[in-house]
Amino acid sequence: MNRIMKHANRYKGISNITMLLVGSALLTQILGLIRTKLVNLNFSAHGPHSTDAYFAAFNIPDFFFYTFAAGALGVAFIPIIAQHFAKEDKKSAYELTTSILNLFAIITFVAGIIIFVFARPLIHHIVAPGMTAAQLNNAVIITRLIAFNPLLFTVSGVLTSLQQSLSRFLFFALGPIFYNLSIIISVFVFKGNIGLVGLGIGALVGAVLQLAIIAYGLVGIDYHWNRHIFWRRKDFKTVMTNFPARSIGLSINQIEGIAETHFAAGLGTGNVSAYNNANILANAPIYLIGSTIATAVFPKLSRRVAGNQMDLFREDFLKYLRILIWMILPITIICFFTRGYLARLILGHDSGQIASVFGFLAGAILFNTIYSMISRWFFAQKNTMTPLIVSVFIIMLNVVLAYLFSRPSAYNVEGLALAQSTVAALEVFILVTIMIVKDRQFFTHAFIIGLLRILSVTGFTALVAYLMITGLPLQIKDSGFLTLGTKFVAIAGVSLIVHFVVSYAFGLDEVNPIIKKLKMISNRILKISY
Repeated sequence: MNRIMKHANRYKGISNITMLLVGSALLTQILGLIRTKLVNLNFSAHGPHSTDAYFAAFNIPDFFFYTFAAGALGVAFIPIIAQHFAKEDKKSAYELTTSILNLFAIITFVAGIIIFVFARPLIHHIVAPGMTAAQLNNAVIITRLIAFNPLLFTVSGVLTSLQQSLSRFLFFALGPIFYNLSIIISVFVFKGNIGLVGLGIGALVGAVLQLAIIAYGLVGIDYHWNRHIFWRRKDFKTVMTNFPARSIGLSINQIEGIAETHFAAGLGTGNVSAYNNANILANAPIYLIGSTIATAVFPKLSRRVAGNQMDLFREDFLKYLRILIWMILPITIICFFTRGYLARLILGHDSGQIASVFGFLAGAILFNTIYSMISRWFFAQKNTMTPLIVSVFIIMLNVVLAYLFSRPSAYNVEGLALAQSTVAALEVFILVTIMIVKDRQFFTHAFIIGLLRILSVTGFTALVAYLMITGLPLQIKDSGFLTLGTKFVAIAGVSLIVHFVVSYAFGLDEVNPIIKKLKMISNRILKISY
């Protein structure tokens, strides 16, 4: 135990934290893609037991989780608790943690009862009205099995927020890995007996395991739970004041997802699965690059604001925003050019529609990743209202565009992806405009020049990716992980190497941390060899 805790406390610097989170996020995303591939290989997207039921079942529990917890808690909670730790006031920090934990555990427990009782009408009338009786029955069973997952995830979220405020990210990074592994195991355990609904058991067990791992991370920080809610505390009232704006924003995001599932279900069996598979591919780089970097730097940005170090806040924010843009641009290009390879890897058959939808999601990958960092500029300053107002407008527009674009006479299910990419770009544009209005000196000349140089480098990366696709085209007969994986790794690997080398030649600062780490590794190897 002491050895594990020693490792948990190692990750204090931003670079170490980011490496930990990127590494764990990469493993989590790989496991997530393996999970999705196994679901697709072992269960059909069509017929009475379509995977549409599996994907539709998560909509309502996710809605309640994101409404009452998820990122909303961290955004409202971490800046306040960071102030307590900055003043070395652990007692106040822990009492606030207990209050938030108890209140939201009660709320999500009640939500779980509502989901369990009303699962059938919620799925039938709201999420996926076009399902057959057998598909609806499977979706209802899975929904009821995971009805209390929002409670488990909420408790996990509060405990990880506390640990992140202390720069402890190890157990936060490990939790989702066990969640994915549990669902993967459930595919093999239940595919020959209870079938698709067994995935709900896997998701429930995974949520319990994730909470157990995260709770273990409390060892050594002297936190003790009690049953009280300190209603009158000023910091508690502040969190509850800041919470609703972010909560409403995330809940509207989930309503957007429910609407998209509703539209996809109306286009026929298999479209819910196709759209969700494409979204899983698109969300992987958003989570891997955007969420991990934003999560790693958010406590530091909050501390800058808490200490009234606004110049350093601006400097840090722009530095990490540039790093994020430098990383996500080549990833977006690779995703677009290799969409056919990735779709066939994740599905294995009938992947043309997934590849088409995924191609339309390229814009969403880029701009949703940038949004992950842009939103932290507002949240670190305890401004949750501005992103909320913008999100409400954007999501309302997205629902309208999704309806118009997804009509059979327009773009069909691909229209849902086109709508998502369009509004993602518009949301970033609006928020950046607001940032410039609020801080005229925000985007410095050095930042703009650096950004233009990054775009120039990305032009070379796009050209190389195109040439690699031309040289290693996707053949009709290509199948299997070895063939597809080899081609994908070759295309992505060469493109990323070119991006790095040209960035170094252009003198971009973003390559310096990587070069520094490579030098450290090489020096260690040389020492060992001697």
